Amino acid sequence: MWDSLFGLANLWALVCWVALIMLPRGAFLQSAVLYAGIGLLCLAYLVLLALVISGSVNVGVVDGGSPADFTTIAGVRGMFMSDGGVTIGWIHYLALDLFAGLWIARDADQKGFSRWVQAPVLLLSFFAGPAGLLVWLVIREKRARKGARQAA
Repeated sequence: MWDSLFGLANLWALVCWVALIMLPRGAFLQSAVLYAGIGLLCLAYLVLLALVISGSVNVGVVDGGSPADFTTIAGVRGMFMSDGGVTIGWIHYLALDLFAGLWIARDADQKGFSRWVQAPVLLLSFFAGPAGLLVWLVIREKRARKGARQAA
C-alpha cells in the first residue's frame, strides 16, 4: 500500500511540475496546480496522518526504531523508519516544494522574467525546494527593488 501511495504522489507532483514549467501559465493552469496539485497532496498528507495517528493504519515501523517525537533527532528518525512515515513525510515535501514552485512561477511572471530564466530555478526547486527558493529570492531582488522605487 505505502509503495503505491508513494509512487502515485510522486507521479502526481511530477505532472504538476511539468505543467508548471512547460505549459502556458494562465489562470486555469495556476488554479489546477494550486488546487488539484498542491491541494490534493495536502489532503493526502492530512488524511494519511490522521489515519496513522488514530491507529486505523499501520505505518510498518522497523524494529529498533525510536518512538516518534519531533523534539529529538532520534524521535524524528523513528518517524521515518517506516514505509508509512517516509510516504507521509515525502508527500509533505512534495506539497511544500510545489507550493514554492508555484509562487516562484507567479512572481517571475509578474516581474517579467523569461521562461528561460524561470525553468532552471523551477527545476532546482523541484529537486531541492529550499535551494531553488533561495536562488529565486536572490535573482528577483534587483527587480523587486526597482519596482518598489518606481512605485514610490
